[in-house]
Amino acid sequence: MADLLALSAKFIDNDIYEGAGLVNRPTMELSELGNGIALIEAFSHVVTFKTGDGLVLFDTSLEAFGGGVLQSLRKWTDEPVSNICYTHGHADHVGGTNHFVCEACDKGHRRPRIIAHENVSPRFRRYEATNGYNFTINARQFAPATELRMGQTGGGPRRFGPDPWIDPDTTFRDSLDVNVGGTHFELHHAIGETDDHLWAWVPEHKAICSGDFVTWVFPNAGNPQKVQRYPLEWAKALREMIAKGPELLLPAHGLPIGGKARIAIVLDHIATALETLVSQTVDMMNNGARLDEIIHSVKVPAHLMDKPYLKPVYDEPEFVVHNIWRLYGGWYDGNPANLKPAADAVLAAEMANLAGGAKALAKRAGELAAAGELRLACHLAEMAGLAAPSDIEVHGIRAEVYGARRKAEASLMSKGIYGFAERQSQQIITEHNQQKA
Repeated sequence: MADLLALSAKFIDNDIYEGAGLVNRPTMELSELGNGIALIEAFSHVVTFKTGDGLVLFDTSLEAFGGGVLQSLRKWTDEPVSNICYTHGHADHVGGTNHFVCEACDKGHRRPRIIAHENVSPRFRRYEATNGYNFTINARQFAPATELRMGQTGGGPRRFGPDPWIDPDTTFRDSLDVNVGGTHFELHHAIGETDDHLWAWVPEHKAICSGDFVTWVFPNAGNPQKVQRYPLEWAKALREMIAKGPELLLPAHGLPIGGKARIAIVLDHIATALETLVSQTVDMMNNGARLDEIIHSVKVPAHLMDKPYLKPVYDEPEFVVHNIWRLYGGWYDGNPANLKPAADAVLAAEMANLAGGAKALAKRAGELAAAGELRLACHLAEMAGLAAPSDIEVHGIRAEVYGARRKAEASLMSKGIYGFAERQSQQIITEHNQQKA
């Protein structure tokens, strides 16, 4: 069993970063972190407290991980699960619940009470209404391992999330105090990555369950394929956590952190990074800047980006700027041509005509990519592909450009989207060759 607190202290105290795989480890391994406190490392972690009146769990991980989580838990204790708290309604935090409900039924125990913010159930209904869209964007973001992570089986339905979504039966709006076996849990609502998030203060243990407010990557406050995030409110929640003086921080992703001063430093750095993005972006908006200018101007200070818990390996600051603009300014980006634009394919055809054909556009895209001008190269490669949707030479170049862009990117979100575009062109070439054969 790894000493997770010692490992996180080494990384934080010495500013060491040895890769995302050493801080986010879906090992299914249970680590005891204090008297009656354990964390099971999964796709998202499961935190559990022994209370003497049943276990209190924070989250249940993905559906595909729930069985392994339960197995690890039962190697530690036979105490029934009395309460499950959803930190928020994302599938990787609630998907495993059915395993615990079924265990209680099989053993004749009382069904666990499920506690969450009042917005969790509406989230589940939204996911049911947009199942196909969410399956598609997660396939794009997490490819090629989406089927495992989304709990799919080969040839099965295109389903996003668990079947069924298990709704909470106790909800709250602002805060809720829960006492289980003499252990007190203060549940606080805060918006950040989601509008249904809670974090918990457990005073007897001087511990905070932070959910996705701390993930050991740059905060997921900008995700380009998901709904609105709230970076300034996220920072406010982190500062409220600091005020509690926690000595143990239990995140839903990444390593647990021990030590009051160490926790305060980490939370302050994450909050400062988000506050900096908001203040810079809003200042430029107030001065009349377009979104394009802001995206290419706003930066997080390098001394923060170098921290091992702020690496942009999932989300990244540029995407957060988009979300800040959307939150405070709407969807119009300040470019009048984009208010009611021509169809992408129509614009691409016109640009190809001006350039001397789609192949000329594609060739120039390849030259720009070779010179390291990947942003501009992607624009031209995309136009070429839209102007000549069946031209395998054009799509060969498009695939190469997006492949180079994918390799050059750090964040999973960027890699997923550019990799998806690369595979689109590769598929067009494959189908063309199969038809010729």
